[in-house]
Amino acid sequence: MLSTLRHFLLPLVFILGANSIFAQRANPEGPALRRALPDTVKVERDIVYATYGDRKVILDLYLPKSPASEKIPCIVVIHGGGWRMGDKTKFAAQAAYLADQGFAAACIGYRLLPEVTFPAPIVDCKAAVRWVRANAVKYGIDPDSIGATGGSAGGHLTAMLASSYKVAALEGEGGNPGVSSRIQAAVAMAAPGDMSAYAQRTGADAELAALISPMTHIDKESAPMLLIHSTNDRTVPIAHSEGMLAKYKELGLTGDLVKIENGGHAFWNSPQWFGEVMEKTAAFFKEQLRK
Repeated sequence: MLSTLRHFLLPLVFILGANSIFAQRANPEGPALRRALPDTVKVERDIVYATYGDRKVILDLYLPKSPASEKIPCIVVIHGGGWRMGDKTKFAAQAAYLADQGFAAACIGYRLLPEVTFPAPIVDCKAAVRWVRANAVKYGIDPDSIGATGGSAGGHLTAMLASSYKVAALEGEGGNPGVSSRIQAAVAMAAPGDMSAYAQRTGADAELAALISPMTHIDKESAPMLLIHSTNDRTVPIAHSEGMLAKYKELGLTGDLVKIENGGHAFWNSPQWFGEVMEKTAAFFKEQLRK
């Protein structure tokens, strides 16, 4: 049910303008943060992880150069852009950072609106998790230690991976059927939790909005999740993360919320916040995926 989140959202009248805010901004995520690739990291680019007829969906796999003595966790890294724009290069800096910390990082592209309709972006992200798990041996990845992170639309998709692995209607046919799309940890930044707030942008009616909302699916088996959100985010108000955290706490799940003071929406692309955000992200994954 979405009642818990709506309890947080209703007092925030500016949510009613969320769709117009998205529409007014050419890119609601902002420009990608450009950083040099660390010397410790290598990249295999443009790997096809899902196919739909002639349409191929690709990822870049960031890996530590130094061979690991044991299998390493992998993080699926998901860009934002209001589900309508952006590509895998948008979160290249985040993927490279995680690889430098000893993780594999699958920095994915996914099909965007209006080429597709929902739930296709979610379907693609689940296909990416299945690809990682199916190819774990090849890349020295631990198939039982897969996480996900992303911001804005990517945060929403991350939260869906954390909460909806049991929903057959969201699995799709992108590849590796029968392989689990379950993840073991998530870091979701500025993540929409109730998609009814973005019905105009996504074209979702009430039934579809519920299906693609993380709040609908959070249950006692949802993955541990760290939420990171700016206090003055007008594009995706922090009430979304507060609502998801409340549901996690109600169910006794592992969850926390880091508040970025006045960081705006795409704080992860700001040099002021990048280091702090990624340090907290890496620390959470190390705690949850290397137990």
